Amino acid sequence: MAEKAKQAEVEATDAPAVEAPVVSEAKANPEKFLKEFNWHNYQEGIDEVDDKQLKEFEKLVAENFVDTLNDEVVEGTVVHISDRDAIIDINAKSEGVISLNEFRYNPNLAVGDKVEVLIDVREDATGQLVLSHRKARVIKAWDRVNAAHDTGEIVNGFVKCRTKGGMIVDVFGIEAFLPGSQIDVKPIRDYDQYVNKTMEFKVVKINHEFKNVVVSHKALIEADIEIQKKEIIGQLEKGQVLEGVVKNITSYGVFIDLGGVDGLVHITDLSWSRINHPNEIVELDQKLNVVILDFDENKSRIQLGLKQLSKHPWEALAEEVKVGDKVKGKVVVIADYGAFIEVADGVEGLIHVSEMSWSTHLRSAQDFVSVGDEVEAVILTLDREDRKMSLGIKQLTPDPWTDITGKYPLASKHTGVVRNFTNFGVFVELEEGIDGLIYISDLSWTKKIKHPSEFCAVGDKLEVIVLELDVEGRKLSLGHKQTTDNPWDKYETEFALETVHNAAIAEIVDKGATIEFNEDIVAFVPSRHLEKEDGSKLKKGETAEFKIIEFNKEFKRVVASHTAVFKAEEVANVKAAVKKAASAAAEAKPTLGDANDALQALKDKMDGKV
Repeated sequence: MAEKAKQAEVEATDAPAVEAPVVSEAKANPEKFLKEFNWHNYQEGIDEVDDKQLKEFEKLVAENFVDTLNDEVVEGTVVHISDRDAIIDINAKSEGVISLNEFRYNPNLAVGDKVEVLIDVREDATGQLVLSHRKARVIKAWDRVNAAHDTGEIVNGFVKCRTKGGMIVDVFGIEAFLPGSQIDVKPIRDYDQYVNKTMEFKVVKINHEFKNVVVSHKALIEADIEIQKKEIIGQLEKGQVLEGVVKNITSYGVFIDLGGVDGLVHITDLSWSRINHPNEIVELDQKLNVVILDFDENKSRIQLGLKQLSKHPWEALAEEVKVGDKVKGKVVVIADYGAFIEVADGVEGLIHVSEMSWSTHLRSAQDFVSVGDEVEAVILTLDREDRKMSLGIKQLTPDPWTDITGKYPLASKHTGVVRNFTNFGVFVELEEGIDGLIYISDLSWTKKIKHPSEFCAVGDKLEVIVLELDVEGRKLSLGHKQTTDNPWDKYETEFALETVHNAAIAEIVDKGATIEFNEDIVAFVPSRHLEKEDGSKLKKGETAEFKIIEFNKEFKRVVASHTAVFKAEEVANVKAAVKKAASAAAEAKPTLGDANDALQALKDKMDGKV
């Protein structure tokens, strides 16, 4: 300020020295003076200055003074540090003040340090210039971040803390987001290992609207890996054995990192034995050798194998193993049609459900075995080329049909268990492997059965009689009704034609009614045979005499009539009267006319006209 005042005094003292020539010149040539007079300088009170000097002056101002009207970031020098503030010289008419809070990131700030500042307030209430280092850092930081994003420059960042889905990284003083997927090429399980570390990053995304920055460390690794990947892919061949690291484990297989190239070992290519999940064989970050099985044209999808590095278990199966041998194994898989038994590591045989029991009544494999069971079986077929083996359990016990004729001769009586229904009968199991069929017509002597479920239930015990035996066809025909006498043999005599019985009308049905003589016999009465002697008809619940007019033992059909009871008596009476009248007429020798009248009267009576 002193220098600027001194300069003003010098200019003031020099002014009169310039004024004398101007006056003399005006007097000498007034017209020229008026024409060339600098009215601007005159009004401002400024002496005329040479253009060269003026340009030099402007140059000095531009180099040494800061335009405080522009929001530009400028560099200043720390000239003094107090307890709370730092005094910064930015070559303006006065120094600026910045709170030390803005330098917390730099505890070693000292006098003479160069710092970037932004003019916050040109002149506060005390005439002081107020600066901001924090704002300057932010502006410069965004400039640097934008430049790094545009050029792909690698930047250093400090990992401050964890957050949901990733990490917070300080880049040039700006908090950037590092997604968990962008930390490394392999999945990260421990995020805390990166906290408080300085790492290299690449700016991959900037959202200017929300002032968000996303960085990636993975992108730097991928760039190096891409070079390695091209080298590895160029050398890949089927059958090649490579060392890799388990990168990820899924339910369907394992992803192996071959050094920048990923390959998949399907679960079926991990072990010759059946496994439920790949983690039974491998674990994360495990190093192992794998063989290349196949890859696509671009070699971007690589199929690997682990079990192929060891000998196939079928090749190691002893030569002495043959059909008919007994083997032991564990149930590994159960299906509706059977169960797979692992008799050796990687060697399985199938026990079909039909080979689990001698019974011809097939059931589910779950009824016989469970996964994990240790079972013994007999080798039924063995194909080493196709690597197939079929086993049987029932062969461990004698075939029950071997001595079937001795155990179940014709007409022998037994007790069995109802196993299944069909529309035409019931399957009854006499013992494991021995099933017989009772036709629906052989269930009851008296009941009319439409479906076997009306007569019995699955699990019921029934007494049966062996009716037929087919040893070659392994078929057994049984009967249940034959265990008791046929009541219709007795009913055939008791309810013979023309016999009369008392009964009540049970139900009025279409075209007639039914009556129950006992629990077995329900007779049908046609409508015209319900007529009583007075001409009315029997109603439900009425008791009357009925004559049997039809009895069919084979079809269990009985038809009765009430009308026939009294009509038969009337006919008998008429016949007796006719016979008596004829006898009397013969004695009296009546005339032909008298005889005709008598006969006509009898006929009318029989017809019910009288």
